[in-house]
Amino acid sequence: MDELKRIEALAGILREFDLDAIRVRAGEDEIEVVRRSAAPPSAAPPPPSAASAPEESAPAASARTKKVTAPVVGVFYRAAAPGEEPFVEVGDRVEAGDTLCTLEAMKIFNEITSDYAGVVARIVPENGELVALGDELFWIEP
Repeated sequence: MDELKRIEALAGILREFDLDAIRVRAGEDEIEVVRRSAAPPSAAPPPPSAASAPEESAPAASARTKKVTAPVVGVFYRAAAPGEEPFVEVGDRVEAGDTLCTLEAMKIFNEITSDYAGVVARIVPENGELVALGDELFWIEP
């Protein structure tokens, strides 16, 4: 938990001072927190016609969709190691407690498990993508 509090404190510093990244090293321990945003803050959103075209192929969340979110800042990995099969694929049935992915935070791999039983409807981040605390990882349909 101490590690999580340090990461949350660094994320607060990022927001407070409008930084893109911060890295802290204490002895052998090193923590890096990087802010990720879909578009630069000053950029205007794309026109509706341009934004709706790519979204048509993406599934829409139903009212029953349960979303699994990132409990820590880290790098998202779909498999336990490079070259291994992913933990889950879209369309797979999962039970509560099944491993969905790992998040690497400060060289520690945290297994992320499902709180819900259902079918994986969407895997949001790309393999190897940095995710922030609270980012959507999976959509589970009951």
